[in-house]
Amino acid sequence: NITGVFTQDFPFNPPVFYDFTGNLTDFNTEAGEGTRAIMVNYGDAVEMVLQTTQLGAGGSHPIHLHGFSFYWVGIGTGNFNNETDPSTYNLVDPPLINTVHSPAAGWVALRFFANNPGVWYMHCHFERHNSWGMSTVLIVRNGTTTETSMRPPPCTMPRCPGT
Repeated sequence: NITGVFTQDFPFNPPVFYDFTGNLTDFNTEAGEGTRAIMVNYGDAVEMVLQTTQLGAGGSHPIHLHGFSFYWVGIGTGNFNNETDPSTYNLVDPPLINTVHSPAAGWVALRFFANNPGVWYMHCHFERHNSWGMSTVLIVRNGTTTETSMRPPPCTMPRCPGT
């Protein structure tokens, strides 16, 4: 019940499509205010494709998701192609991990079930990148039962001012 902190309109596509893995020297890299959260329902099957760009110096990134382990189902070089790249996914025995290395000028695909309600941080493990905003928040809504919902805070926990 806190307003003005985040919005639920997380974009599921980049605001601008371009050659993510090309040599970009004349591109606006100014970041906006990151207040959008990814909202998913309890029990949803989630697939995320993380595309690494060549903005600035480029490079690879160790990406970590708190609260979940995920299946690393795909990896590739270049720009992710939604028509052809999913056919290369490993759906037989993908590794179950909580940190993945997103390659320079490439992409990784992750899948998991949203079966842990709460607010979960996803970020690059390079502290500088994390401080620059290479992170997001995944909010998994409560399920329909007590067992699939967050517990209420303890009665002794101090309340946030203004709530």
